[in-house]
Amino acid sequence: MVDTEFQGRVALVTGGSRGIGRAICERLATGGARIAINYQHAEDAARATLEAVNSFGTDGILVQANVAEPKEVAEMVKKTEQDLGPIDLLVTNAGIAKAEPADQLDYDSFKQMMSVNVDGTYLPLVSVTKGMRARGFGRIVCIASIAALRPRPAQAAYSASKAAVIAFARSLSEDLAPAVRINSIAPGLIETDMMQIMTPSQRQAIAEATPMKRLGRAEEIAELAAFLLSERSSYTTGQCYIASGGRVTLP
Repeated sequence: MVDTEFQGRVALVTGGSRGIGRAICERLATGGARIAINYQHAEDAARATLEAVNSFGTDGILVQANVAEPKEVAEMVKKTEQDLGPIDLLVTNAGIAKAEPADQLDYDSFKQMMSVNVDGTYLPLVSVTKGMRARGFGRIVCIASIAALRPRPAQAAYSASKAAVIAFARSLSEDLAPAVRINSIAPGLIETDMMQIMTPSQRQAIAEATPMKRLGRAEEIAELAAFLLSERSSYTTGQCYIASGGRVTLP
């Protein structure tokens, strides 16, 4: 049976070249969505993602942009809409993480994480929601982290940035409803390039401390994102979904 869940929809995925972003691009493509794959530096990886998207029989484009720069985001959205059509689905996934002990916190590093992780959520979101509301349809997923919900050694700045993402999505949900639904996902440790900020022993310790006794896979986060972007979650907005193998739970 052919999956046509997202047939006729246009999706923009920031940070779509690798890891969770790539998995989300591929998952939406299997449902028929046309995909704009945002990247900043990893052009080869982005082209590989585009090839994967095309292999599912749908259209895709590459849109290079620094999501923390207003002019570049505006051009990214403009190119997406010119080449593919109005944006129906947005996933703000681009992000960076750095590990810094509390006695070595660097202000420039803090500002960079806030710029990419928070501004990089804000700018694409405000660039597409006006059109979504005018058309009466929009679905948004913001990728956060369980770092926003529990103490993380040497990750105070990263944790603060991801907490801001969750709060931003939650606070916007009432204003955007009912035409636009917005939710966030807080993954645990996922097997992607970003986890390289941790040593192998740290990653192993987290796996052993996880009730499911393993790290997560990017495809598992992509499946949750697809659910939240689909009409299977038609009565859900303003929520933060945790996918951490049981390491973090909400009351």
